[in-house]
Parts: sequence; C-alpha cells; structure tokens
Amino acid sequence: MPTETPWEVPLSDLVIDSELEAAVRETVLSGWWSMGPRIAEFEAAFAEFVGTEHAFAVANGTAALHLALLAVGCGPGDEVVLPSLNFVAAANVAVRIGATPVFCDIGGGTDLNLDPEDVRAAIGPSTKAIVALHYGGLPCAIDELRELADEAGIALVEDAAHAPGASADRRPMGSIGDLGCFSFFANKNMPVGEGGMVVTRDPELADRVRLLRSHGMTTLTWDRARGHAHSYDVVLPGFNYRLDEVRAALGLVQLGRLPAENQARRRLVEQYRVLLAPHGVELLPRAPAEGTEAAYHLAVALLPAGVEQQTVREALQAKRIQTSFHYPPIHTFSAYRDHSRRPLPRTEETAKRLVTLPLYGHMGDEAVERVAAAVVEAVRSERAPTAA
Repeated sequence: MPTETPWEVPLSDLVIDSELEAAVRETVLSGWWSMGPRIAEFEAAFAEFVGTEHAFAVANGTAALHLALLAVGCGPGDEVVLPSLNFVAAANVAVRIGATPVFCDIGGGTDLNLDPEDVRAAIGPSTKAIVALHYGGLPCAIDELRELADEAGIALVEDAAHAPGASADRRPMGSIGDLGCFSFFANKNMPVGEGGMVVTRDPELADRVRLLRSHGMTTLTWDRARGHAHSYDVVLPGFNYRLDEVRAALGLVQLGRLPAENQARRRLVEQYRVLLAPHGVELLPRAPAEGTEAAYHLAVALLPAGVEQQTVREALQAKRIQTSFHYPPIHTFSAYRDHSRRPLPRTEETAKRLVTLPLYGHMGDEAVERVAAAVVEAVRSERAPTAA
C-alpha cells in the first residue's frame, strides 16, 4: 500500500493499478532483470514516439545529461551555456566533466524559458554546448536556439525532462537538438521511479552514447545470452548507466498512458488559470502558442509583486496542501556562486515569486478548486493593509 502522507492534496501522486503490477510481476518471473528484451522494446517505442532513430534507456535524467555532454565532446576547458532556472543536474554534470557552466537568463514575466538573446551574448570561444530546458513542459524557443548553435558550431542538448509529449509544429521536443534528454523520476509525467532516456538522430552520437552507457563495451550481457556474441572489447572508458528490466516494463505501460496523462494535466492547468487570473496570480507555464503543445509537467503560480513566496507556501501547508519551488536559481547555490559571472535580473526577480502547485492527471476538480482558493486567500491576506 502507498505510504501515508500528511498531505490532503499532495504535489504529485501515482496511479498504482493491476496493469502496472502485472507488468512488474511478469518481468520478475521472467528471471531476466538486467538490461534485456523489455529495454529494447521500451527504447524502440520511445524512439518512435519522439521521432528519432535512436533512443537509449538510462538510469536517470542526470545520467542522460552526462552522456549527452560527453557524446558531443564536452570536457575540461569547455563552457556549457544553460539556464540558471533549472534543477542543478545539468550544472553538476558540466562541472564533473571539467567544463564551466555559463548561466543565462529567462525571458522574464510569464516566460520561464531561456532568453535566446541572452544565450547569444553568453556564447564565447570556449562554448561547446547549449543545454535548453523546456520549463514546465512548454517548448522553449528551440528554433532560435538551434540557429544560434549552428551559427556558433556548437551542440544543442535538449533538457526535455519536463516535456515528453510536448511539440512545436508537430515536431516532438527532444528531437530537434543534437540529443534530447528525458527523466522518468517518480514525480514526472511518465514515472517509473528512477530512469531516463537519451534520444538522437545522429548515428555517430548514438554510437558514443551506446558505448558510454555500459563501460565502453562492444557487446552486452543480453547480446551474449542470445548467442549474438561470445566476448567483448572495451573501446573507451564508460559507465554503468543502464536501466533495468523492471523499470522498462513500467515505462512501457506509462508511455502508453502519456498522451492521456498530458491531456488531463492540460485541463487541470487551464482550470487553475481561470480560477487564479482574476486575483492577479498568473499560472505558468503560459498557454502555448498556436501549433505548440505543452506537456504540462508543472503548474506554477507567479505571485503578484510584493507577496512573499514562503508565506503563501506556509499558508497552504497549514491547509495540508503540498507545494514546491521550481527552482532556486542554480547560480545562488553555495557551490555555484563563483561560477556566476553574468547578471541574471529576470531570473532573480521572477524566481522569488514562484510557487509550484499540486498537479497530476487524476487530480479531481474539487482538489484544484481547493488549492486555488487557498492561494487566493493567502495572497489576499498578504496584500491586506496592516492595522495601525
């Protein structure tokens, strides 16, 4: 049974049913738990879903970013341009391969994605790659960033952790960069617990990811078990970033459910938007432009200027409503203050006004109304004049 929590409305929630149970049971009883046939099936299905020739299941989204940056040749002395308004994973892996993260600003206001003009200003002679996040599942200005990367002769890596199923002009996010990286963490639209995927159209990059994922080995255990090889060579130093069969089985089920999950999230986000807008609270990411589909990973309230983020979160916590903050800007963390050489005024101003609200596909209308009412009450309380 799921562990009980103190929350009446949690930030995210899982559907646990007989189909998932059966998929796990069948995999466990098969006796093959490490990388094998279900991984191959999952990778093929995901590659078809995002429209790329290659997909590689990996241990988590951070591993996906690590492999992507290594595959495009990032290393010591290089710079990686990325948003500060993101989870710290991309910056961490850049530092661990010897590169320097160069943080960029967001568009600001209701635009929480990278500002292409600030990216242009950040690109220098040592820049090796841009890591572009689709914040909250809303596609970023991916064509402008693709053009910038091509002009500079550098790689574009899509951080599509929030964006499985998102698209622009019918092009799936993750398929436009040189590589796309996805996360299947337990709070994502397509949860398997831990897990991720790297996708690419480029056969040379695919070969590098394939080798780096599994110790640089030319053949894997599953190949040898099927009699396709009797030994292996190691052609470069790699890692054990493989996914296991149980999580691949979960992933196959969740991939089949993803379109319906995204559609349900879309309806709930629009419900939040309608309930909050009259009270001066913007719901982000903003509604997508025509021809664009968002994945609706997050429902983020942009509080009115002067309203304290922590006060609103505490007010909702008192009502047993769980919230979060996506994200404390990376350049403000102790480990990254020395890396922050560029002013990021829009990131700093906007981040202190963000509160992430509960969102999951099976969340009921009543729960959305309850959360929105609590936000409105908290904002009104903050804005109310203090008695003399």
